[in-house]
Amino acid sequence: MSAQDAAPSDLSGNEDPLLDTAGALEARLATTEAEIVAAQRLRYEVFYLEMNARPSPEMQAEGRDFDQYDPYCRHMLVVDRAHGDRIIGTYRLTSGEAAARSPHGFYTAGEYDIGEMLRKRQGQKLLELGRSCVLKDYRTGPTMQLLWRGIFVYLLRHKVDLMFGCASLPGTDPAQLALQLSFLYHFHLAPPGEIVNALPDRAVPMNMMPKEAIDEAAALHALPPLVKGYIRSGAKVGNGAVIDHQFGTTDVFIYFPITNLNPRWAAHLRRKSSADKPGKTGDAP
Repeated sequence: MSAQDAAPSDLSGNEDPLLDTAGALEARLATTEAEIVAAQRLRYEVFYLEMNARPSPEMQAEGRDFDQYDPYCRHMLVVDRAHGDRIIGTYRLTSGEAAARSPHGFYTAGEYDIGEMLRKRQGQKLLELGRSCVLKDYRTGPTMQLLWRGIFVYLLRHKVDLMFGCASLPGTDPAQLALQLSFLYHFHLAPPGEIVNALPDRAVPMNMMPKEAIDEAAALHALPPLVKGYIRSGAKVGNGAVIDHQFGTTDVFIYFPITNLNPRWAAHLRRKSSADKPGKTGDAP
């Protein structure tokens, strides 16, 4: 796969690539093929070198993570302007329009049955999130907040109705994740009529502990920061986990109608986004 193959079908359009800033960090959309490749190299460093995912021979030879979905996605970057515009974080964004153009559709469809969800949401603005990662030295509260604020600005610009995607818990032994999976199932399952199920041949039960046996505080603490952020913001989960042996993770389905966005968190994101815009005043980053 060449660098050209890695480039999305529409890199910039008429959209302002800048999403938000926090001090020397900047959240923005990739606008060049070189930036896409840099984001893929970051993904490779985090997923394959740090977290021991299994690269294909082609990925290993090129030192970057890529797949057939990348050419149809937008790629959000977090850039450290104080260190030569170093790309330190990334998120992959796939709109409903992009998935319709792609012969591969949504990545999530390889793990979850999203057909009914897509039928019910026909005509609405959908956004699939995936391939999120941040360099280890930058995994701090401010960086994660900037990631969220960048997504939030993108949602507002594009009037997105529903975010969804697969989020990962580390490890491939569900028994070791019984507390987290059971907590998500009992306390954050999507409502009846909106539940998305794991594909039958890949589904792993999440209901591994009775609700009354769950220590909610301990379960929340044990969740990865990204999953914790989704839940605190108002997201729900689907039914059934999926083991991803390539990445060494156990995935859960994130279902996030924007109407569910926690009002306090939304107000906080609006304040911070406004405060960090050049030429405006407000809360410090």
